Amino acid sequence: MRLTVDHVTRYLYDQPVRSVVQSHRLAPSAFAGQRVLDWEVTVSGGLRGGAHRDGAGDMIQAWTIAGPVQEVTVTVRGTVETEDLAGVLRGHREAVAPECYLRPTLATRVDVALTGLAQSAIGADVLALSHALSAAVADAIAYRPGATHAHTTAAEALALGEGVCQDHAHALIACARSRGIPARYVSGYLFATQDGVPHEAAHAWAELHVLGLGWVGFDPANRCCPDARYIRLGSGLDAQDAAPIRGIARGGGREAMDVTVAVQQAAQ
Repeated sequence: MRLTVDHVTRYLYDQPVRSVVQSHRLAPSAFAGQRVLDWEVTVSGGLRGGAHRDGAGDMIQAWTIAGPVQEVTVTVRGTVETEDLAGVLRGHREAVAPECYLRPTLATRVDVALTGLAQSAIGADVLALSHALSAAVADAIAYRPGATHAHTTAAEALALGEGVCQDHAHALIACARSRGIPARYVSGYLFATQDGVPHEAAHAWAELHVLGLGWVGFDPANRCCPDARYIRLGSGLDAQDAAPIRGIARGGGREAMDVTVAVQQAAQ
């Protein structure tokens, strides 16, 4: 499948700031399931800094915006050719040991309810158990946009019984780690839901490490493994760690953010 991405993020400050420094994880992952045909990231008034590939295989690009500045716009446009690998992250080069992803974070810390949910899943092997955990999370947390916020934890989303893709991913990661399965958060884009209904284009899911297969993606929000409709950007211990854009502004005042994302299928 050939997918085009148009992703614009605007940062607005209620008073001019002295400077802004950002770190981007906005380049599509290099693995057998996707091939970049063209891709460009621009930052209004920005100076491109150094870039490196981190231990998880993600490309990190630094940007600096000199002030005074009251608005910063990050624009991502490109085309990616994708292939359905049944969720298996084949051909992805990374140096971090899977066991590093057993470490809990504030967003993925388990409580009694999450532990009970994890123990309720049954599977004959790690792959079957991973599917069962994903299904259990999907059953326990209804997909409801606006029900939670950026800092909602997995435990809070489970207690609420509803959330968004970030909450599904965090809950699955928490459950998997409690069963001894390395798990991580993945950020990216989604063309549409499995039945073809348009979905939030900026998306997130989880990857669990299965011996013999490596990292395998699971998307409880859509009850499936990532396929050709998905574009993978990067991964981390949780949503904050895997954020496509991280940054800091020097100066007082408050920041507001506006994001628009469109993912469409292009002609082959």
